[in-house]
Amino acid sequence: MRRHPYCPKSYPEYPATAFENAEEAWFWFIRCQQMRRDGAKLDGDLDTTARPCDPDDVYRAADRLVRNGTIRSAHIKVLVHYGHLQRTPDPRCAEQVKATQFWSEAIDRLSSPLRAKGIIR
Repeated sequence: MRRHPYCPKSYPEYPATAFENAEEAWFWFIRCQQMRRDGAKLDGDLDTTARPCDPDDVYRAADRLVRNGTIRSAHIKVLVHYGHLQRTPDPRCAEQVKATQFWSEAIDRLSSPLRAKGIIR
């Protein structure tokens, strides 16, 4: 069987804009996942702003944090739940206090690898 040579993904010619913070990157990742689930092919034309990464890069950063024990599955559950809602948990709401803690911890820990890769400023 003939193997095709590796071809790296090409990025747009115009400069990419890094996210302001990990929270913005996470919400973008969730929106991209929802579009994929709805059948969209993510080829870079869906977003008006060029980004310095693929949605999978944000996923891999979070997955790495889970694998090395930096965050737990409870953190991911909160990130996914509120990511789908496209909002953060409200600390003023008694039933969301724990979720607020998990959200803050996860976003704080996700910031370092995303910043190191140039995904956030």
